[in-house]
Amino acid sequence: MSYSHNSHLPDLYTKEASLSQESQRSLDNGIVKDPIDKLRLLCFSRGQTGILQLARSFRNMDDDGSKALNFDEFKTGIRDTGLNCSDDEIYEMFNSFDQDDNGSISMTEFLLKLRPPMNDRRINIINKAFDKMDNTGDGVITVADLRKVYSVKEHPKYESGEMSSDEILKEFLKNFEGKGGVSDDMVTKEEFMDYYASISATIDNDTYFDLLLRTAYKL
Repeated sequence: MSYSHNSHLPDLYTKEASLSQESQRSLDNGIVKDPIDKLRLLCFSRGQTGILQLARSFRNMDDDGSKALNFDEFKTGIRDTGLNCSDDEIYEMFNSFDQDDNGSISMTEFLLKLRPPMNDRRINIINKAFDKMDNTGDGVITVADLRKVYSVKEHPKYESGEMSSDEILKEFLKNFEGKGGVSDDMVTKEEFMDYYASISATIDNDTYFDLLLRTAYKL
């Protein structure tokens, strides 16, 4: 599939301040009781990449390198997030994340349960946006992919000479990475989906969400 080299890099829609503030208020008022919902709100209170940041923390929790968390690792990790919850709530969360009931939580189990639920229509449009950007079809968006899909010639910082084309493209990719994380100049479908799942949680109307991505990515 080919795309016009004249397509301009999309401006990412952001309601990050609103998302963070509303999530923090919901945590503070104590209305939300489900521990996973509270963990999700904690992620949102840290911005649109909050889930990605927690996913990276998940990997750090894995003390034995098994790529899965046992209960003790999970409990330590949850305590490290600063989430206000009891030992019973942590146990309840662990059992809820452990979908196959094998006594450990894989990254897949963790993220699928933590992401805000989205219907097929929203998931499909997110996948279309990702597939457009993933020019090589290898499941990862890189600067090389973006060069073949988007032009930065009308970007103000390119026109002024302040930034090179690749610097602008790398800056765009950083939108999908957790704050304070190490940038690897690539975005996986998992990271892309996490980012837009957070935005989806702030938008009630399916048609508006669909239009938002179609407009941003010229789908």
